[in-house]
Amino acid sequence: MAQYARRGIHGQTVEAIARRILTGEIPAGATLNIVALQEEFDVSLTALREALKVLSAKGIVDARQKRGTFVRPRSDWNLLDGDVIRWQFAEGTDQRLLDQLHEVRAIIEPAAARLAATRATEDDLAALDRALAEMAEANGDPTAAIAADLAFHRALLTATHNELLERMEVVMETGLAERDRLVHGGAPHDDPVPSHRAVVDALRSRDETAAEAAMRELLDKAVRDVEKARGQRGSQ
Repeated sequence: MAQYARRGIHGQTVEAIARRILTGEIPAGATLNIVALQEEFDVSLTALREALKVLSAKGIVDARQKRGTFVRPRSDWNLLDGDVIRWQFAEGTDQRLLDQLHEVRAIIEPAAARLAATRATEDDLAALDRALAEMAEANGDPTAAIAADLAFHRALLTATHNELLERMEVVMETGLAERDRLVHGGAPHDDPVPSHRAVVDALRSRDETAAEAAMRELLDKAVRDVEKARGQRGSQ
């Protein structure tokens, strides 16, 4: 599902209500006080209903006659939606969610690398090479480093030429960006280029086994980097 436009009063209203629900401030089963929310956010009833439609489309709220608009059980939420993932990180790093997202990556990306080794085109390899170059040029700039890493993993999924795998970008991108902010926003860390280049080299050689192994090693390194960053923050 495409992410909604976050700008303006509409976007602010959607995010404010979503964060309250995802943090438990408004618990599952609770009925929303529409009048109070309308007054608090100083928006029209139409604008508030439009905001709630966004949350309804993501399985977070629903409306029934006589009961009104209420929060659905967490099991009904579209937890794979990019916005829902991003909202869960809005109040700070959610370690449990970060660990779960890594587990998803560990299942998907090695297999994606193996598939890409047989399907990657010259254009795909060029996109990966550009991401590597941007990674090398980041030179300690967290914003540039995060953008380059996201570009790399997006290009890898694209290189599978599997539309469903390509859509997994929406699931992984927010968690990957949060992981990168944690790692790149702290103390100096190891150069990420060699581990990523190993994946590209295996793809270019059409070596499925090497590509899968290189991606597993890259993900293992990602776990070590996160643990190191957590340790550094804990000691501050």
